[in-house]
Amino acid sequence: MPSRELSDPPNGEASRDEHATEVMPPFSPHENLRIIKNVIILGFAFMVHFTAFHGTSNLQSSVNSDASLGTFTLAAIYGSLILSNIFLPAAVIRWLGCKWTIAFSFIAYMPFIASQFYPRAYTLLPAGLAVGFGGGPLWCAKCTYLTVVAESFTRFGGNREKTEVAVVRFFGLFFVFYQMAQVWGNLISSSVLSHLTGDSGGTSIAPNSSEHLRDVSAICGSNFCPSTVSAMENANLRPPEPRHIHILSGIFLGCMIAACLAVTFGVDSLTRYEKKRRGAAAGLSGFKLLAVTLRQLKERYQILLLPITAFIGAEQAFIAVDFTASFVACGWGISKIGYAMIFFGVANAVGSALAGALTKLTGRLPVLMGNLLLHTILIIWMQLWHPTPSAGFVYCTMAALWGLADGVWLVQVNALSGILFPGKEEAAFSNFRLWEATGSVVTYTLSPYLCSRTKLYILLVLMFVGMSGFASIEVMERKQKKNPPNEKAFELVAANDENEKI
Repeated sequence: MPSRELSDPPNGEASRDEHATEVMPPFSPHENLRIIKNVIILGFAFMVHFTAFHGTSNLQSSVNSDASLGTFTLAAIYGSLILSNIFLPAAVIRWLGCKWTIAFSFIAYMPFIASQFYPRAYTLLPAGLAVGFGGGPLWCAKCTYLTVVAESFTRFGGNREKTEVAVVRFFGLFFVFYQMAQVWGNLISSSVLSHLTGDSGGTSIAPNSSEHLRDVSAICGSNFCPSTVSAMENANLRPPEPRHIHILSGIFLGCMIAACLAVTFGVDSLTRYEKKRRGAAAGLSGFKLLAVTLRQLKERYQILLLPITAFIGAEQAFIAVDFTASFVACGWGISKIGYAMIFFGVANAVGSALAGALTKLTGRLPVLMGNLLLHTILIIWMQLWHPTPSAGFVYCTMAALWGLADGVWLVQVNALSGILFPGKEEAAFSNFRLWEATGSVVTYTLSPYLCSRTKLYILLVLMFVGMSGFASIEVMERKQKKNPPNEKAFELVAANDENEKI
């Protein structure tokens, strides 16, 4: 049987509404507009912040390629993110609140950009660790904020929209902004690098007998093996000059500062909508916080979500490191990485928006099955296609289709984590980030040692295993909904606590 939190309270829907009326403070008739304003500013701040982060991280495997330093820096980010998700989110959110957790977590990302001015192992790796430790509280606070304001949104102004629909719509709106970070970050990086290097188009490969350039179709794409290809064999893999990276890093550092200020002065504190509401981890500290996160693994639904969550982390790591290096950089040129990833960002935003709209029309399962088919076809195409220096349109199309699929995965699994575990958002979203980070760090760690063809096979298997778990949840949910009450209990935690005593 599903956990008690998935059931309605004994007194039914009317009882929950009466309880909500008692604890929710009075607001103006335009409160829903204020809630939407908060979501938009939050999304804008994340867009600006991750414009800098994505613009920098997408270049790591190519720019800091010596001894795979850039790839191992990304592994350090997601390795520390695993620990961060276990120990930090509930404690930091309880101490600072969601708004200030987001603002201070943004600051933790800034050393990563600053380290690009002097990229060494002893600067990049500690900066990567700082990003990971800031990332756990950041994403958990964001997810909790969106879920709580979506719940409040359905209680104001006679809004009769189901809370789970509002959650998906708010996550969709947020990710439209967030995924646009890929567009701006990569547009800035490619524009700056192309302008400074005088590379305005075409390909950087030219026949040169002294360098013995090999045919990119034989060494790039799914045939790419990091341990066997170097810049001596392929001129496309030569990194930009350090001063060009310094100019780019200065621009990105300014973006992160602006994002922090936007949250500080533009977003309302969650206490406005959280009167008498506390998370499941409230009042806990130390290893008890670890127990809250791990206790969530007793939930059957949480276990079933783990494979698809790990797949999301793995496929994001592949597009950021392996696709950019083995397809775009190897076959088209490092300065073109940003242009290809712009298509990824635009399609990612479109996928995020479509996920919410299509779910309202068809439900979750048809949307996810269509996404599974799309991603499967794309992976098979990548396995069979042979890159050429003049195939810029193909690189951009692949990036766009991957972005479309990733946008749907992100919105659906994020939203479902909030829908399935009302009142336990911190633990649920902490688990989401934990297992997403696990998928990413394993992919980053193995990246220097595996050929791209092998990585694509692994992704395909993990995706089908993950989708099987997701489909199992849908089947159990439909069986549960045949027996009334058939609606999720998005009650306040105070009401949850009363029910758990029964």
